[in-house]
Amino acid sequence: MNSASALPVVAVTMGDGAGIGPEVIVPAVLHPDTLAVCRPVVIGDARRLRQAAQIVGVDADVVAISGPQEAEFGERRVNVVDLGLLPEDLPWGELSAVAGEGAYQYIRLAAELALSGAVHAICTAPLNKEALHAAGHLFPGHTELLAHLTGVEEVSMMLSTPKVKVIHVTTHIGLIDAIARIEPGLVERTVRRGHDALVRAGNKAPVIGVCGINPHAGENGLFGYGEEEEKIVPALEVLREQGVDARGPLPADTAFFLAGRGDYDLIVAMYHDQGHGPVKVLGIEAGVNLTVGLPVIRTSVDHGTAFDIAGTGKADARSMVEALRQAAELASAPDPAQETAAR
Repeated sequence: MNSASALPVVAVTMGDGAGIGPEVIVPAVLHPDTLAVCRPVVIGDARRLRQAAQIVGVDADVVAISGPQEAEFGERRVNVVDLGLLPEDLPWGELSAVAGEGAYQYIRLAAELALSGAVHAICTAPLNKEALHAAGHLFPGHTELLAHLTGVEEVSMMLSTPKVKVIHVTTHIGLIDAIARIEPGLVERTVRRGHDALVRAGNKAPVIGVCGINPHAGENGLFGYGEEEEKIVPALEVLREQGVDARGPLPADTAFFLAGRGDYDLIVAMYHDQGHGPVKVLGIEAGVNLTVGLPVIRTSVDHGTAFDIAGTGKADARSMVEALRQAAELASAPDPAQETAAR
């Protein structure tokens, strides 16, 4: 075994083959920063990746393999578990049920590999929800699809930048609805998902800052109607009794500053903009969306399928490089015994 065998294996799903996924994957998996931190294995279509390599002008040796155990790594080699689902003449930048079916199958196989321990993280290129639905798979997106495939009922969104990581108790609902939905059980489960993700990535004792809901975290009842005491404090008491270092409720306007200087490994935001706003100020150029609560970490690029530029060679691979880096950072540690058995 060489030192590369200690790096996590990351399954890179090709997403919608009619979008820019193939064009960002080829340069990203060959990037020196990627190969320094992980062993990327694409789940997708070898022929489409070869077409993409030509379009973006990258000298790549796209090699079809049957599984991650066959992957070899070098400066030009792209390993792909080739499902061969896309026709050679699939148009770029056009909605296609065939491409939607491919996107589904790539994720399905990645989930199977993750559940078996053959890969240690998943990094997804974008899919097109309309194409996914046209193929008969009625899921809102990657997150819900992966939760279904892995048998998980509840997951959380985590945003990660080089300066701060944020996990959200609620996300895409109105503020009034978010406050109504927040309750001690949901807060406790969210904090624990974030804690467990960091522990699995090697941080054995993460320090977690939990935001309040109201300005100044309620200022001892001065603001709001006691939401912090009712909805957050009971959860923190249970978590601390169980050994989780969760601190708060904290005023959100200072929590992110403290996290940015290193006081906290993770901030828990109560609602969408409370977490997203500071993250976009602190590191939107390197921000990555993660799904935690799955049996494996999943990261994604911060852009869509970009049908308007697909097939033109204009796609920027930097977000994919960063998504791969953070997938590696938070991946489950490789099990040498398991890898030896696989060989």
